[in-house]
Amino acid sequence: MNSRTRAAIVLALLGTALVPAGAQAQDATNARLSRIESELRAVQRAVFPGGDGRYFTPEVDTSNPAPTTTPAPGGATTGAVTDILARLDAVEAQMARVTARSEETAYALQQLEQRIGALEAAPAGTLPAAGVIPAPAATTQSSPPAAAAGTPTASSSGQTRAAAPSPERVAAVQAIAKPQTDDPGDDEYSYGFRLWQAGFYPEAQQQLALFLQRYPNHARTNWGRNLLGRAYLDNGQPREAATHFFENYQANKQAERAPDSLLYLAETMIAINDTNRACIALAEFGDGYPALATGRLKEQYDRNRSRVRCSN
Repeated sequence: MNSRTRAAIVLALLGTALVPAGAQAQDATNARLSRIESELRAVQRAVFPGGDGRYFTPEVDTSNPAPTTTPAPGGATTGAVTDILARLDAVEAQMARVTARSEETAYALQQLEQRIGALEAAPAGTLPAAGVIPAPAATTQSSPPAAAAGTPTASSSGQTRAAAPSPERVAAVQAIAKPQTDDPGDDEYSYGFRLWQAGFYPEAQQQLALFLQRYPNHARTNWGRNLLGRAYLDNGQPREAATHFFENYQANKQAERAPDSLLYLAETMIAINDTNRACIALAEFGDGYPALATGRLKEQYDRNRSRVRCSN
């Protein structure tokens, strides 16, 4: 046997040994790629709604996989390599889509959380109407009026609480008689009015809040809400007062004390340096109640207009 014959036999044996190794490598690559495609489809179903193909055509479609070809002896064919590259391109494209959709979903959730946080932080009773937006709502109390406290003090827990009223204030409040007539609702309102008239504003706030809670449909309800706002305003609490004035005006713009509440609302806005809302309220008062602007409420209307500079 000559040297050429021996070389040919050796090369033939080496080629036969290499074929299974190449086929095994390709099979392993196909298995790994199939596993990646399967996992990507699972992610796709979780990220996209209706990811079963009814809403879009998947980038990776394995419902009718192309038949695989057995590589010819001597190495992997060009077609097999091209098929693997195409599948890899499809996987990358689908991953890009999934990533983009995930980012969009995260951004939408962030926007939604911000909107919910803004709604939760908004004070009650601040629905804008006719351009008038009140200040933050005040917390009213429904307990019976008691002698109000003096200077607030800090408790051991760090919370601010009202100091106990002086004996003189308690006696003065108790000296104000509560009416006793056949209309208990009117008696409650009148008692609150007497407390306010005597300058006991915190006690008047409690009493008027109690009246509104017990008699929400009484003939004096419109008067009670307006007077409750005045009790806060006269006590140096314009932001709390603004809520009650606004609610009273919005409840019934034709009620007896609705114009008063609108005019006092402008006054609270002036007190907190909110010129824009003050001008809106004054303009609405002048347009909606021209007779009162030149009649019963003229002095207050003119006084409020002189305290603020409006563009019109």
